[in-house]
Amino acid sequence: MAKITRKPLLKSQSTTSKRARNSQGPHANQLKRDKPRKIAAKTNKAGAKTSPKAFRPWTPAEVQEAFSRFRKANPEPKGELEHLNPYTLLVAVVLSAQATDAGVNKATRALFAVADTPQKMIALGEEKLRDYIKTVGLYRTKAKNVIALSQKLIADFGGEVPRTRAEIESLPGAGRKTANVVLNMAFGERTLAVDTHVFRVSNRTGLARGDTPLEVELGLERVVPPEFMLHAHHWLILHGRYTCLARKPRCEVCLINDLCRWPEKTVQV
Repeated sequence: MAKITRKPLLKSQSTTSKRARNSQGPHANQLKRDKPRKIAAKTNKAGAKTSPKAFRPWTPAEVQEAFSRFRKANPEPKGELEHLNPYTLLVAVVLSAQATDAGVNKATRALFAVADTPQKMIALGEEKLRDYIKTVGLYRTKAKNVIALSQKLIADFGGEVPRTRAEIESLPGAGRKTANVVLNMAFGERTLAVDTHVFRVSNRTGLARGDTPLEVELGLERVVPPEFMLHAHHWLILHGRYTCLARKPRCEVCLINDLCRWPEKTVQV
C-alpha cells in the first residue's frame, strides 16, 4: 500500500483556512456553543421537555370545562396584594416586581396607613419611603419609581390613577403586567396579567403556549371564554401558586389534571 504523506500548509494557506472557518462572523463559534443552552432554556421555561409541536391543543369544550371547575371551586377569586384604593393598588403592584405578595403586604400595611394618596407619598419623601419598604427587593429603585409615578399622577392625571393601559404604562416602574392588574382589580376590566405563575401554568398545561408573557397573554385572550375573562388570571395565578408549583407540582390534587397536556404529570388519570 502506498504511503500517504501530508504536506504542511503554507502560512498563507493556514490563514485562508482560518478565514473560511470564521466566514460567518467573529461570533460564529460562540453562537454555536450558545444555541443548545438557548433551546434548553426555552424548553424549561415552558415547564416541559417536549417540543411545542408535541402538545395537542385544547378544544373549546375542554377550556370551558377547566374554567368551570375553577369557578365552582372559587367563584370570586381575589388578588392577594393588600390595598385601599386604585393608587395603593398601583404602588403595591410596582413594589411586587421580583418580590412575593406576602413580602409586599408586610411592608405596605404600615406605609399605606400614612401615605394612601400621591400627595401624601410625595410629602413622605423618598428617604422615609425607603425605610418602609427596605425589606422588599430592589427597594431603592422602587422607592424612586413610586415617588416619580406619584409626581406624574399629580402633574398629568389630576392625582388619579388613569384608566387606560397606555397611560398606566407611561408611569415610572409600571409595565404591561402592572397595567393589566390595575385595570382588572381596580376598574373591573377583562384584562389578563401574566406573571410567573400564569406563564408557567399556561405553558405547562398547554392551555396557551408562548415564549414571552405577551405571547401567553394574547394566547389566553384567544381561548378563554368571555364569561371567565374577569377572573381568569386570578384563577391561573392561584393555581400556579398553590397547586401547579414550579418544582413539585401537586398533580394529585389538581382540578384539571385530566385535561392538562403536561407529559410529566405525577399522577395517572
